[in-house]
Amino acid sequence: MANQLDETNFQVNEEGRDIHVINKQLPIKVGTGSLIFEILLWVFGIIPGVIFLFMKISARNYFDRLQQKIQSDASTIDNYLEQRVMILQNVVGLVERAVDLDKDTFTKIAAYRSGRNVDNETQRNEVSNQVDNIYGQISVAVENYPDLKAHASIADAMQQNSYLQKEITAARQLYNDSVERWNQDVQMWPTKKIVAARAGFTTRIPFTASRAVKEQARAKFF
Repeated sequence: MANQLDETNFQVNEEGRDIHVINKQLPIKVGTGSLIFEILLWVFGIIPGVIFLFMKISARNYFDRLQQKIQSDASTIDNYLEQRVMILQNVVGLVERAVDLDKDTFTKIAAYRSGRNVDNETQRNEVSNQVDNIYGQISVAVENYPDLKAHASIADAMQQNSYLQKEITAARQLYNDSVERWNQDVQMWPTKKIVAARAGFTTRIPFTASRAVKEQARAKFF
């Protein structure tokens, strides 16, 4: 049998291929086969049925704990993001209002930290993109005025911003790891997938970079 992926004979994409995260939550579903499976366990005896019942309880407890872990990871991102907004707000004051800070940013951060939003991942990306845009405007303003660039407080704030951005990147990776674990576990048949389907769970969307950030990554720096 020939190799299904034959690198010597198949066409090669010379231009490369970009990838994107699909912004869609997939509902977890099970068919009648899962119901028949559960019924057969009880038919074969009460012990197999009871064992599987406890396995389902354990799986539900696991998902409850994992959801709390995902919330905790998201909260870590929020905390770093809020600190970054505060630092950039101070920088804006130092440059004498040369850059307008979006006043809704704090409101949005407080809103999705409260857990009342349905689509937290999407709103978190939106606020993060706003902060990136604010930082870009501040950087331009500072570069255009040498006196501002030499200002010790501004230099210190920009250094703190750089540190927080690294922490946010690490926190996003931790969040994505938890989301990946969730997306894999809800598809594990029979126990976890049956529990996930009965609970109405869906897959989760990992953090995604904005179009502006991707375009900046492709730009020439030198």
